[in-house]
Amino acid sequence: MDYMIDILSLYPNEIEEFVISIGEKSFRAKQIFSWLYKGADDFSRMSNLSKTFITKLKQNAEIKSIKIAKKYVSALDGTIKYLFELDDGEKIETVFMRYQHGNTICLSTQAGCKMGCAFCASTINGYKRNLLPSEMILQIMACEKDSGEKVSNIVLMGIGEPLDNYENVVRFLRLVNHNDGLNIGMRHISLSTCGLVDKIDRLAKENFALTLSVSLHATDDAKRREIMPIANRWTIEQLLASCERYIKQTSRRISFEYALIAGVNDSFEDAHKLGRMLAGMLCHVNLIPVNTVAEKKYKKSEKNAIEAFTRAVETYKISVTVRRKLGSDIDASCGQLRASHSN
Repeated sequence: MDYMIDILSLYPNEIEEFVISIGEKSFRAKQIFSWLYKGADDFSRMSNLSKTFITKLKQNAEIKSIKIAKKYVSALDGTIKYLFELDDGEKIETVFMRYQHGNTICLSTQAGCKMGCAFCASTINGYKRNLLPSEMILQIMACEKDSGEKVSNIVLMGIGEPLDNYENVVRFLRLVNHNDGLNIGMRHISLSTCGLVDKIDRLAKENFALTLSVSLHATDDAKRREIMPIANRWTIEQLLASCERYIKQTSRRISFEYALIAGVNDSFEDAHKLGRMLAGMLCHVNLIPVNTVAEKKYKKSEKNAIEAFTRAVETYKISVTVRRKLGSDIDASCGQLRASHSN
């Protein structure tokens, strides 16, 4: 075999095909799958496999690894931010957050990001590569092992654009949802996108019961193009039309993310325009006071502006929340830690 199989990225039936191809019985696949999701990081630790079989596994497959490069724990709320190092030296960020409803992990889907959103730290050092399904799974396992607590909810909202790494992300979703794996239900997963219209349409056909979070951040195309380069490819009208198609296909409510930037998109007029745009849609609006990033020019809106914006949007009978900021004392927002520890 000319390459090493990334075994943690395989579905159970694919592991079965693999073990048969190297001359082993098909039932061994279930044993391997079970060991992988118990956190086995070396084939030698799979104690119910023969030494001969383990040797064949090591010759043909590998178990990807992840290690903690930096770790910060918030003194305010216990949020943990990890800077993980992957096998090739690339670094990614993962955040472990505790809520009353359970523990949530915000994980990365790419090393770096191509999207170039003007307020986001994830783009500072550029895009390096897509993450493998195994590398997404390993973020969860590493957080659980280090914290000693189970993860019950996943947010694909760390570094990278999930839908720009479509095939690997969909494979990850199916694996993390598998009954014999981590068994995290789709309804406990949220996927955030800056608005790749063609991929939203494609995701709708998967018919996952996850929550789709769409980054809107502006109420007119000119302003959105200033903030988000993706707006040069698709207009707000095209994006909202894809969201309507998604809702029709999945019957799932969409969450619209709106980063409030002082003096840019937080006016009374912006609030009412947003309300008119989304009125009647099966949706929720999540207002996000933008993070202050040293390398970026944008500042978050004042408290009174946030409150006024919220009230204005609510007049259109739209559910609105303001994101609670966790880990503010440890730069827990996407990309800030990676940027400060870039190679």
